[in-house]
Amino acid sequence: MNTQDIQLLFKYNQWANARILNAAANVTNEQFLAPASYPHGGLRGTLTHTLSAELIWRKRWEGNSPTTRIKADDFPDFESMRAKWSAEEKLLMDFIEQITDEKLYSVLEYKTTDGAPQSEMLWKLMAHLINHGTQHRSEAAALLTDLGFSPGDIDLIVFLREEQ
Repeated sequence: MNTQDIQLLFKYNQWANARILNAAANVTNEQFLAPASYPHGGLRGTLTHTLSAELIWRKRWEGNSPTTRIKADDFPDFESMRAKWSAEEKLLMDFIEQITDEKLYSVLEYKTTDGAPQSEMLWKLMAHLINHGTQHRSEAAALLTDLGFSPGDIDLIVFLREEQ
């Protein structure tokens, strides 16, 4: 893994998130808030979990270990979530643009939100966040598709082809 690889993966992450969020902008507030049987609940819970992970991991990479997660109740409607996501995306991409190969191969020591100490090579943690987002975007895509607002294909290869 090198700087170009990780930056490409995070540009894909940004692109895929945008497809989900653009589709989610079409749902009613009732649909946004509705519960569902997915691991993090309905659309609001699933998106909140995804956003919270991006924020927590970025802060860890910057040397802070948050002890709390964003809560779904922080977002009474989709627009409040989208505003928070937009601000977080800028911070995350600013971090990604500054990453170096040397930093990617450094070992990061951090604590989980429960306070348990952990350590891992930074590039592996960054790859984890991309994979984590893929899982939960897939859940959000399924919810959106059931509501009649499919985000379309969110595969990496589709992104790569669009980038050419």
